[in-house]
Amino acid sequence: MNKHLQQLIDLSKVDKEIDAFEPQIDAANHKYETAVAKKENLDNEVAAYSGEIKDEQLKKQKNELHLAELSAKLEENSRKSADIKTEREMKSLQLEEEIAKEQVTFANEEIERLEKVINSKQEKVDELQGQMEELESNLVSVKKEVDAKLAEIDKERQKVFTQKQELISKMNQKGLSFYQKIRRWAKNTTAVPVRHQACMGCYMVISDKIYSEVIKGEEITNCPHCGRILYMETEEETQEA
Repeated sequence: MNKHLQQLIDLSKVDKEIDAFEPQIDAANHKYETAVAKKENLDNEVAAYSGEIKDEQLKKQKNELHLAELSAKLEENSRKSADIKTEREMKSLQLEEEIAKEQVTFANEEIERLEKVINSKQEKVDELQGQMEELESNLVSVKKEVDAKLAEIDKERQKVFTQKQELISKMNQKGLSFYQKIRRWAKNTTAVPVRHQACMGCYMVISDKIYSEVIKGEEITNCPHCGRILYMETEEETQEA
């Protein structure tokens, strides 16, 4: 096989190996990012419940203040009853007391209801905070695991990068420039095999003449349809495919 063609094929395979590290890195980071996102969701839930609790507490305080005002009014009416001189004044005072007592009952019921709501939401906050504590503890081990995995991936990637640099150092600039021009759009399919007389990049059938040139491998042959570099696979590569 043409030396320069072999270099282009080898470079294409090395670049494919390098690109294959990205999904591994994303997968490792995803595990930690998922845990962090879960913690953030719990933080938001706690903040939301805490805000609702404050609102309910404010409503309770208003009812307690209103209850105190009603109690003061009933005491005042009790004192006024001693000074009542007419039946009309008595009926008026009794009506005020009835209305005030109804309002006292309502205020007490509302305070009781709000206390139940507050307690219920506080229980939810306590539950969420317990989950957060457990998650924070797990985050430490997840981060450690992810960092170890990333370090392992980086070590392997550096080996492949070194292999790529050694390969590039042996290539002529013209051939490298030609390869990079195709790779800009073809990515990991810059150099592709021919199977059943078809380009495995665009899957179009090539002519007998071009197929013959690919089999010989004496020159760098491009697919007439897509422009990718074509080559014949080894028997081992065919079995792997």
